[in-house]
Amino acid sequence: MKPLLVAMASLVALTAFSAAASAAPAKMMKTSAGEVLVDAKGMTLYTFDKDTKGVSNCYDKCAAAWPPLMATSADKAEGDWTIVKRKDGTAMWAYEGMPLYTFVKDMKSGDVTGEGVGGVWHVAK
Repeated sequence: MKPLLVAMASLVALTAFSAAASAAPAKMMKTSAGEVLVDAKGMTLYTFDKDTKGVSNCYDKCAAAWPPLMATSADKAEGDWTIVKRKDGTAMWAYEGMPLYTFVKDMKSGDVTGEGVGGVWHVAK
């Protein structure tokens, strides 16, 4: 009986780890801009019109103001979620191919102050 319980506990732990490793990097949240994608801390995610599918064009000063939603080597893309390799060798998350960013002027969960900035930044929906 004890080996069976150990095997079952191992299977549960492995399943939980697999679910966590493949969990979407963002969730939907209701904001003043409607339902938008937010990161694990509830910070609004944005897309940049100067990006193309699978390619980030936000670096240096741009990335300081619009930090990328970073991915780790353990993260696994699935479905509409992909991982974009940045020119500096790091990786970031994308939704439907479009790289995702937060905005440094968003101070709390659900802020959407980056919507429409420069006519090129938009909340991710």
